[in-house]
Amino acid sequence: MTTARKPVIAVAGAGLTGLSAAFYLQQQGREQGLEAEIVLLEASSRLGGRIESLQKDGFTIEKGPDSFLGRKHAILELTKDLGLLDELVTTNSKAVKTYIYQGGQLHPMPPKLALGIPADIASFLKTELLDVDAKFRATEDFLVPPRPDDGTDESVGAFLERRFGADMVKSISEPLLAGIYAGNLYKLSLAATFPQFRKAELEHGSLIRGMRASKPGAAAALPDYVPASARGMFMTYRNGLRTLVDGLDNALGGVERRMGASLRSIRAAEGGERPYVLELDGGGELLADAVVVTVPSPTAAELLQPFTDVSALRAVEYVSVANVVMAFKAETIADMEFDGSGFLVPISEGRTITACTWTSAKWLHTSPDDHVLLRCYVGRSGAEEGAFLPDDELLAAVRRDVRDTMGIDAEPLFTEITRLHHSMPQYPVGHVQAIASLRDAMLQDCPGVYVTGAAFDGVGLPDCIRQGREAAKKIWSSLI
Repeated sequence: MTTARKPVIAVAGAGLTGLSAAFYLQQQGREQGLEAEIVLLEASSRLGGRIESLQKDGFTIEKGPDSFLGRKHAILELTKDLGLLDELVTTNSKAVKTYIYQGGQLHPMPPKLALGIPADIASFLKTELLDVDAKFRATEDFLVPPRPDDGTDESVGAFLERRFGADMVKSISEPLLAGIYAGNLYKLSLAATFPQFRKAELEHGSLIRGMRASKPGAAAALPDYVPASARGMFMTYRNGLRTLVDGLDNALGGVERRMGASLRSIRAAEGGERPYVLELDGGGELLADAVVVTVPSPTAAELLQPFTDVSALRAVEYVSVANVVMAFKAETIADMEFDGSGFLVPISEGRTITACTWTSAKWLHTSPDDHVLLRCYVGRSGAEEGAFLPDDELLAAVRRDVRDTMGIDAEPLFTEITRLHHSMPQYPVGHVQAIASLRDAMLQDCPGVYVTGAAFDGVGLPDCIRQGREAAKKIWSSLI
């Protein structure tokens, strides 16, 4: 190490990225026979960031993210390390359908879609979501030549329109893919969100052929240690995602937690015993040898501006969203058949909700018998106003959409409204290269300071865990 004394490592932000960074700083240090004082700084009064699970009247309700992709193994590896494998559950095997609301009806999505890319052309040609011309335009993907491999990025929307046509983007790609980011496909970076699409185009000359060749079965892609009962594409924990946060909390016995401690600034120490001085709200200071910054990019930009060019951070905008959870007695909505996981709503339909998950059908552990749990999503890029409505207006708008889309006019047993302001980072075109350049510059401008999180390299829970683990490795490398 650069010094004989025990280094102090500060982790700013106790969302999943920050918790994971702290966990792996401990683990990697032990593996190398190294010790550090790790200090976790969190502006709020709770750990876990957007993850918030609620147990209410026998229901398990997620107020933030509700699941994760099992094929991204970072979260499974962490679950194993925390001894939580037996808590894993997967979706109801019978809830395989997903619908798209269009023209006043719920239409089943074509079967065998891989991220909206049709693997079975025969069944795709039967969908009512596209007219005949649009369906045949989509099949021209087999004929459209790849864009030259010149290393440049493009938007997801421009890429998919080039391969499949505008109607396919509007009716299928937009509600399916933009829902992941609550974003505008024509502004989102392809390289930062779906790089496998570009790879498939270059290697196979056709996105359909490429996705067919690369798509493994969900169960086959999982590590052997995952329990048979939990093997599926999507997973969560039987008592909610809070299980993971609590597991990390219990594992961080040697980490000092400072709750309600907002990081106001980072400055270089002049001749001090440690290279960085962290100023906290309220006037306190912390001397540190290294810092992991996992706060949202606008806040990170303010912290890092004294050291380096932060234009890459300022280019990442955020979208505000909300969700409304409603519980019903099944007998009051008996006319509705919940034979799938839910439905998506294209922006062209002009609805307040962007999607509805039939939670009790998709996740059997979330609801008592003879009850139904629904979760409706509100807000996306270009249409965030719904997320800011007063509670009564938001609930009225959502219930109107629930009535119009599913015919449900019954009074809910209860509702839970969650607002997630500025929660969905939007990766602009050129994002990957811009962030790589930022990190290269930081190695020279502020060595030992590393910035990461959902605004950088993936918004999913496994992505945040992977980034926390990578941050720990970078920090230890800077100290040894």
